[in-house]
Amino acid sequence: MVEQSIWMRKVEADPGHSQWYVERFRSLARAGEDLAGEARLIDAIAPRAARILDAGCGPGRLGGHLFEAGHDVVGVDVDPALIEAAEQDHPGPRWLVGDLAELDLPARGIAEPFDVILSAGNVMTFLAPSTRVEVLARLRAHLRSDGRAVIGFGAGREYAFDQFLDDADAAGFTPDLLLSTWDLRPFTDDADFLVAILRPAA
Repeated sequence: MVEQSIWMRKVEADPGHSQWYVERFRSLARAGEDLAGEARLIDAIAPRAARILDAGCGPGRLGGHLFEAGHDVVGVDVDPALIEAAEQDHPGPRWLVGDLAELDLPARGIAEPFDVILSAGNVMTFLAPSTRVEVLARLRAHLRSDGRAVIGFGAGREYAFDQFLDDADAAGFTPDLLLSTWDLRPFTDDADFLVAILRPAA
């Protein structure tokens, strides 16, 4: 049995956590905040009308933006409350409840592979630590041989960047480009955020 994710442990401890998260982003959207920066980077590197997997999509802010930009988007999240919000707020993409550690989209009738896989919003740090390599391997399995996975998360969340890159290597990825922000600032040794653009290893 797959170890429960850190996110779902938070939800069990605080049943209102998911709704708080949804309302937080709805409030930011109403205030006119820019919530699509990560999606703009993905749109810039993706071919037109790309097939994009939003892995750990949450309430759908990024997948929704990419769908509006003309891409074919599938979003997967372990939290049913977040998927329900995505369906309400961002109709168009296919939103699915699922654990990334057990990701098998062909078994759910969804063709693969994807041109780009996105995992933003610190998703990697909310996984159960024992499932990290498996999640990365499953993402790799859903990606085209010439596709790219773009994964971003912050420091200080009990997942060192070096360990993540080792895990990505173990899962069959190699880095194309490492950044410290979604707006393309170079990665440095003292960066407090990592955006890793990965490609399948040869």
